[in-house]
Parts: sequence; C-alpha cells; structure tokens
Amino acid sequence: MWIFPMKRIVRNNLEIEKIVFYFVVYYYTNTLLSMIEIKGLSFAYPRQPLLFKDLNLSLNKGHIYGLLGKNGAGKSTLLKNITGLAFPAKGSCLFNGINVANRPVSVLEDIYFIAEELYVPSLTPVQFVANTAGFYPKFSQSDFYHYLKLLDVDLDAVMDKQSFGQQKKAMIAFGLATNTNLLIMDEPTNGLDIPSKVQFRKLIASVLTEDRCMVISTHQVRDLDSLIDTLLVLHDCEIVVNSPVEEISEKVTFGVFNDTPGMQFFMKKTV
Repeated sequence: MWIFPMKRIVRNNLEIEKIVFYFVVYYYTNTLLSMIEIKGLSFAYPRQPLLFKDLNLSLNKGHIYGLLGKNGAGKSTLLKNITGLAFPAKGSCLFNGINVANRPVSVLEDIYFIAEELYVPSLTPVQFVANTAGFYPKFSQSDFYHYLKLLDVDLDAVMDKQSFGQQKKAMIAFGLATNTNLLIMDEPTNGLDIPSKVQFRKLIASVLTEDRCMVISTHQVRDLDSLIDTLLVLHDCEIVVNSPVEEISEKVTFGVFNDTPGMQFFMKKTV
C-alpha cells in the first residue's frame, strides 16, 4: 500500500482527502498487482531433469492466455503448479499475493482447473452439482444448466457412461459456472466435435470479465485463435514468448523460401 504525506487541511475538505487516499489505494491494489505471479520457479519430477529453471511469469486479470509448447515441454505441469496441484523445488507461485502451494480455502474456492485427463464420477450433472457446487461460493446453478443446454449435454445422463466429449463438455459447463476469477483449462477442445467447438468459443468469449483470468493450454491453435489475446510459449525450461497476439501478428512474416538456414534464429529474434 502506498501512503502519501498530505498537508493538514481545513475541516470542510477532509472528505476530499479521504477520496484521494482511497483512490490511490484502489488503483494500486486493483491495477498494478498481477493475479498470478510466478517467481524463480524450478520444478522436476523425481529422478527426472528439470522442467523449469528459475521461471518467472506474471498473468493479469481480464485476459485469455494461450499456453503453447511442444510435447513434454511441461505445459500441464506448469498449470498444476499454478493451481497448487504440484509443488516446486524452488520459487513460488502466488495467486493474488497468496502462495498456492499452501492451498488455503480462499485460493481453492477461486480457482478452477479442467485437466486434460478427466475423471468424472458415476453421477448425473444434477447430482454432481449437488455434491460439488458448495465448494465454490460464486457458483451459479442457472448458468450451469444454461451452459449444458448450449453444449447439448443431457442433465439426467450418468457422466461416466457418456463419451469423452460429453464428459468434457459437462466439466467445461461446471467450470464456467463456478465463476472463479481464475479458470485454467488443459486441452479443453480435445474430444469435442465441430459444433461443440463453436459453442465453446462463444461461451469463453461471453464469460470473460475484467476481473477474470483464463489460461488455456492447447495444441489445437485453430480452435482458439479467435479467443486468445496473449500468447505464452514454454520452451527449454522457460517462457520464451509472452506477448499480445496483435503484437506478434505484426511481426510474423508469411512467405515461400527456397532455403531455411537461419530461419529459426530470424523467427526467434523477430518474436
């Protein structure tokens, strides 16, 4: 918090002084602080080489981040570190200034993570909500049923008896309905048919607010290119790209080349 010295002023102007002070505090806490702050993160699975080494990353609310990287780069593991499902050997991941590794309730109730590999219980969506929604204070049952209808998911079908695509859509609907400020999705369009992907894009675009942050890891860039506003690329233990899509688009050149020596260097420098 910033505190600025103020001269004592006459009584009639005391209310003005309070307004100025609270504005400064509000601006600082709501504009300058990142929602996610990763500092010096190093992580490796037992008896495996480092996936991240001194990784730093800031994510701000009001954005949809697309996380890209080759197979094995550590995208899913990075998402698990952000949500407190994996624990770094060094460094920290903060959510609104709180270390997620400690897994406090105030953090867990404001984060929702949709993993690539799903486990769904032997429950209908209605039964699942009755058992799970209580963990998320901002959960909206009406939103959930609305999303299920848009995604063509049967309310009364037992989820683990459905196809993988139907299971994925049910969990996407639930994740969106939690209204958490941080929503993280790992390969959310895997298993979805073309109409469902269209609805998914529409839903994601409609639920983003200035207070919400979304991180989507994917290999299916074409499914999300109209949604992502900031691109993250994970490569060789670090984030090598963290830039707005518009900025990258201005620097990317498409063409036909007779030879490619030096092209990788050119692209890296350009981006």
